[in-house]
Amino acid sequence: MAESVTLEYQTLGQQQHPTVVLIHGLFGDKDNLKSLARALEDAYYCVMIDARNHGDSPHCEHMSYGEMAADVIATCDSLGIDDFAVVGHSMGGKIAMQLAMDYPQRVTRAVFADIAPAQYDGTHDDILTALKNLDLSQINSRSDADSELANTVKNKGVRQFLLKNLRKSDDGYSWRLNIDALIANYTTLAGNVSEGHYAGPVLFIKGGDSNYLTEAHRDQINQRFDDVEVKVIEGTGHWLHAEKPRIFNRLVREFLNP
Repeated sequence: MAESVTLEYQTLGQQQHPTVVLIHGLFGDKDNLKSLARALEDAYYCVMIDARNHGDSPHCEHMSYGEMAADVIATCDSLGIDDFAVVGHSMGGKIAMQLAMDYPQRVTRAVFADIAPAQYDGTHDDILTALKNLDLSQINSRSDADSELANTVKNKGVRQFLLKNLRKSDDGYSWRLNIDALIANYTTLAGNVSEGHYAGPVLFIKGGDSNYLTEAHRDQINQRFDDVEVKVIEGTGHWLHAEKPRIFNRLVREFLNP
């Protein structure tokens, strides 16, 4: 059994409704899919989690997908939730895949946003290095941190997203992210999920301009999932839920209401 921790979470909707668990991607937190939660809260009990080493959840040395899936189960157990649908973006999609395969009796259906159960090249190595090398003792404001990060991370939107993880206290600035653990486990996070199996209905939503989910991944998907639906949101990249939220939210809702 994978080692688990209970995660920090936020909820929207009424507890008597069917539950859907929402899982953010790398460097994110429980706010990332709040637009989706707001679109679902009239009919679903939405549980938005912070994955381990992210947001306000515990910091852990290890972060395999098996462990992170077990974290979701531990959190749902603490809330008295027996079964649930799950929606995950990017790394959160891989957690959701592992969750469905490891606990098929708990997961009613699953949505994987712009991610495959496959290994990816180290696309975030530069970001991790930049975060690690940022000398927080020399930072007096968020604009200071932004200026330093801009030397490596050129996209302002990406910097703003990363800087949501910067926390100010009386002692100065610190990261909510466990940067050291993310670096130590990055090969695992970029790697495959397990070669398990889930027979329930799953929906893959692809950003039309993104290369995270392609035809090359078909075999790896079909080896793990029987009942597969794929939708493409044209004119979006990897952050499809933020770029075209109304379309993304509608596709998820339609899938959750078969």
